[in-house]
Amino acid sequence: MDQIKNRRSIRKYTSQPVEKELIDEVLSAAILAPSAKNRQPWKFIVYSENSKKELLSAMEKGLIKTKAEFANMPNSEYMLSDAFNTLKIMQEAPVIIMVLNTNGSSPFSEIDTFARITEICDSLSIGAAIENMLLKATELGLGTLWIANTCYAYNELAEFIGTKSQLIGAVALGYAAEVPFPRPRKSLDEVAEYR
Repeated sequence: MDQIKNRRSIRKYTSQPVEKELIDEVLSAAILAPSAKNRQPWKFIVYSENSKKELLSAMEKGLIKTKAEFANMPNSEYMLSDAFNTLKIMQEAPVIIMVLNTNGSSPFSEIDTFARITEICDSLSIGAAIENMLLKATELGLGTLWIANTCYAYNELAEFIGTKSQLIGAVALGYAAEVPFPRPRKSLDEVAEYR
């Protein structure tokens, strides 16, 4: 419970590198997550230093392209400004872990109902793996940010990574340079119902 209560979404990092042994511990926690039909559909690609800069350069190009395409779409300004802010956070974090669904394909692909159900189950499994990563990182004294804004540069990132697997998102990892207050949570009465 301590890690669950103390985990925070960290948006400011120190420049201190993260030791490979600690990254391995975080990833080892991830692969202990439960998965639907034990498919273990996750893959994690770790980027730091120059490889991280190249990855994020590809993301920036994708965001710029998406901004031009969505210029007249309602709410796009807010969504994309948040994505550009997330890019700045990723540039500051020493480590970025890209998370893939090895059974999935591009969200722009047409798939049948059975494949969609499998994709949903695998996404749930990967979510459990990411939560394990966040909690283990908290235990090790590291900060994390679970990132979904990669979706706005999906094609550019997938091409840079060189994968046909589904890009789920990313996790920023490093030593926190902030101690955020807990975010408000809905009460148990608001979200739980006994029947």
